Amino acid sequence: MAHSPALFETLRDAQRFGFFGDRPIDEAIAHAGHFVTALADVPHGASVIDLGAGGGLPGLVLAEARPDLHLVLLDRRQKRTDFLQRAVQRLDFERVEVWHRDAEDVVVDVSLGRHSPFDGAVARGFGPPEVTLRTAVGVVRRAGVVVISEPPTGDRWGGAILDELGVEVETRGTVVRFRVVAG
Repeated sequence: MAHSPALFETLRDAQRFGFFGDRPIDEAIAHAGHFVTALADVPHGASVIDLGAGGGLPGLVLAEARPDLHLVLLDRRQKRTDFLQRAVQRLDFERVEVWHRDAEDVVVDVSLGRHSPFDGAVARGFGPPEVTLRTAVGVVRRAGVVVISEPPTGDRWGGAILDELGVEVETRGTVVRFRVVAG
C-alpha cells in the first residue's frame, strides 16, 4: 500500500516532536497497515476511534487508506491534539475529527447515551493491556471490533478478561482483533 509523501512527512514531524519512538517511518507505517487490514471488512461510513492517537499512528494511516470511515483521533494531551488537528487539515482528511479529551470521559458519555457507540476502536500504545481493552469495549457497540497492537512475544489476553468484557479474539498477529459479543 503506497502512502502519500505528505503523510510520510507528517509522521516524520510527529516523530521529531517525540510523539512516538525512533522506529523508521516506513516500519511504523507498515505496522499501522496491520490495523487497516484488520478493519478491511468494516463497512463504508462506519465510525472508528483511535484511542491515544498521539502522533497519528495508526489513525492517520487509517484515514488515508479508508477515507470512507468517520474517524476520531482521541488524545488527552493538548500538544498532541494540536499537532493532529494541523495534520488533519494539512492532509485534507474531511471525515476525521480530533478530540482533546480523556478516554474515560468518552466511555462515560457512551454509557450514558450522550454519544453513540463507535463501530470500532484501535489502539497502538494507549496503556496497559487490560485498561486498553476495557476502555475500547466501553466505547464500541455490540458486534463492533477492537484492534490493539500486540507485543512481539507472549499472550496478554487471558480468558477471564475476555469473558468479563464479553469479547472474543478473532485474529492474532502483529495486532489482535476482538469482536464485542456482549453489551
